[in-house]
Amino acid sequence: MQLAAIIVSLVLAVVGVALFARAIGQIYRFVRLGQNVPAGTRTNDPKQRTFTVAKEFLGHTRMNRWGIIGVAHWFVAVGFFTLILTLVNAFGQLFQADWSIPVLGDWPPYEVFTELIGLLTTLGILTLIVIRQLSRPDRPGRKSRFAGSSTGQAYFVEAVILIIGLAILTLRGLEGALHHVGGYEASYLISYPLVTAFKGLSLSTLQNVVYLVAMIKIATSFIWMITVALKTDMGIAWHRFLAFPNIWFKRESDGGTALGALQPMTSGGKPIDFADPGDDDVFGVSQIEQFSWKGLLDFSTCTECGRCQSQCPAWNTGKPLSPKLLIMSLRDHAHAKAPYLLAGGGKTPEGEEKASAEALKDVPAAALAEAERPLIGTAAAVSDGGLALGGVIDPDVLWSCTTCGACVEQCPVDIEHVDHIVDMRRYQVMIESAFPSEAGTMLKNLEKKGNPWGLNKKQRLAWTKEVDFEIPVVGQDIEDLTEVEYLYWVGCAGALEDRAKKTTKAFAELLHIAGVKFAIMGGDEKCTGDSARRLGNEPLFQELGMENVMALNMAFGEELDDDGKATPESQKPRTAKKIVATCPHCLNTIGNEYPQLGGDYEVVHHTQLLQHLVDEGKLIPVTPVEGIITYHDPCYLGRHNKIYTPPREIIGKVPGLRNEEMHRHKERGFCCGAGGARMWMEERIGKRINNERVDEALSLNPDIVSTACPFCLVMLTDSVNGKKNEGKAKESIQVVDVAQLLLDSVKTPVDPTGAAEPESEPEPEPAK
Repeated sequence: MQLAAIIVSLVLAVVGVALFARAIGQIYRFVRLGQNVPAGTRTNDPKQRTFTVAKEFLGHTRMNRWGIIGVAHWFVAVGFFTLILTLVNAFGQLFQADWSIPVLGDWPPYEVFTELIGLLTTLGILTLIVIRQLSRPDRPGRKSRFAGSSTGQAYFVEAVILIIGLAILTLRGLEGALHHVGGYEASYLISYPLVTAFKGLSLSTLQNVVYLVAMIKIATSFIWMITVALKTDMGIAWHRFLAFPNIWFKRESDGGTALGALQPMTSGGKPIDFADPGDDDVFGVSQIEQFSWKGLLDFSTCTECGRCQSQCPAWNTGKPLSPKLLIMSLRDHAHAKAPYLLAGGGKTPEGEEKASAEALKDVPAAALAEAERPLIGTAAAVSDGGLALGGVIDPDVLWSCTTCGACVEQCPVDIEHVDHIVDMRRYQVMIESAFPSEAGTMLKNLEKKGNPWGLNKKQRLAWTKEVDFEIPVVGQDIEDLTEVEYLYWVGCAGALEDRAKKTTKAFAELLHIAGVKFAIMGGDEKCTGDSARRLGNEPLFQELGMENVMALNMAFGEELDDDGKATPESQKPRTAKKIVATCPHCLNTIGNEYPQLGGDYEVVHHTQLLQHLVDEGKLIPVTPVEGIITYHDPCYLGRHNKIYTPPREIIGKVPGLRNEEMHRHKERGFCCGAGGARMWMEERIGKRINNERVDEALSLNPDIVSTACPFCLVMLTDSVNGKKNEGKAKESIQVVDVAQLLLDSVKTPVDPTGAAEPESEPEPEPAK
């Protein structure tokens, strides 16, 4: 038994280590196939990045949001790395059954640690096994987050961890029996029942059982190593190693998610100058190797846990997009195409082959066939060789995304799904002109009129005539913004869309009541470009953005150079450039993306400013607004900019309201369906996202559905009105912005009968 155990274990170990080392080299070369990233963007602040990795791993900051799942996974992850010495110990036991690691092996604290972590790792994987079985992919509908995951691979990994955990505990029991442990000893805190069970065995039997269990532990470990080494696209196993660099190289060194601002378009690691692009500049992504190396690392790191899928509004409403399946498809395609690319294959921008036929002669046929697949395209018939030659990503998958960020927010290994989707959209829009036709109308309106509705710019100020106080306009009523505290950026929806205009007027009136000095732009401002950018039309975003930055800098009293940028030495002395916006999309674009274009402003959301004014006592909610209210978190206010508290604080200050949270709220809030330029596209597949969200709201039987975004206001109102027409919602239910609620409570109610009756004077006493 001993000799056989030694031979089997050593052979598997040698083969496993050799193949694993080769696999690491393959993955490194594979990741390097991706494009460079701008210098310093993924390596700045290395100390902070290292701290972020340690915090995310040791604290399991994402996983622990999922309760018991996070705790169970923590012990499995910690056990994988801290119990490595038990593998060394097992090798020693092959040669000497009672062998232990010198010094450390007989140290009671280490022995107790080994037993505790061994037990908790075993219990952890058993918990995860049960959870997977309770959410099997064969459940009806789309309820399982494991739908589409590699189930066989998952079962294999779970079995490996369970076998190793049980082997560790069994070996501890055998060690205790061999060491003739008498009474209870703290060193065998967990395994003492096994010690007593093995005591009756003879010495030779104990030794042979040790050889057998040690061999099982070693063989299981290296069979796992051989398997994953031969399958480098096995994310459910490789994430144990790749998660660390993937988190270290994440976009934000401070640990923030890859949300908020989109990254500027680059080619070969350098920003594209759209005024004078280079001849070899690549616009967007049309081939897998055009993703950045961080993108390829993302794809390989996916653990197929399905958290992104479970939160995705598109997937939850019957659409073909699953962030998990999209990343898996890109990963599988990239790994299948890798032999072709590593041999020098690839296409020039003109579609010509880079490598000669001689250089590609040893490339497997499957890799050559994979190289012919378009990245974006519908499924095609299977070829004569049995290979599918359709597109890797179906167009309906690409255009179903609302860029809500739920996938990025929940991903435990920091995959940047939204960035990759937008990169593919950019090529489709800018090069192929292949996008939903309805969105074309929006783009034309932005180009010609500067707003998505194509309305005349003079209509931007029409709402100011509907209030009974003066609204200062920059360039007309005041020279520049140095005379006021805030610029109120009304935005296209706030100025032009009837429902959103109610929010605009309510907020302006609240500022007037509170005595806040503010002004608005004069109507020459353009759309911020949010929808154009997320649709994929980067040049249009740049054009709109630079015009707005120039207008804003002038409005803030700066003299500009020939490029429209502020001249620092000519700036007038003033405080920060403060902008308040009622639209989270405007907030996000001006605050997070305009710095890319030379515009640096302090931007706040109207709910933040209103909360501040209420706290200061400048706005006092006194009039009750009776009823049950439920608040919908706008994605670009919540997940993208982490603003969750101010709207709820305002609602909490309004007397008479009882706030009921929907099941999906805050970080797990459900999208209204308008983001990512979906506001301007028809929703033809599955259930409408806004209907799904309103159904969730109506389950609480509220009197008011509130939000803090004009896009959300439109989408929720449309759905609620539809439900009313169908008799599925009570007629009295309202959809309003938080600002409207606050105004209703701040204003003193007016007696509906007119002026109050004067107090009656006492009748004169009769004369005596």
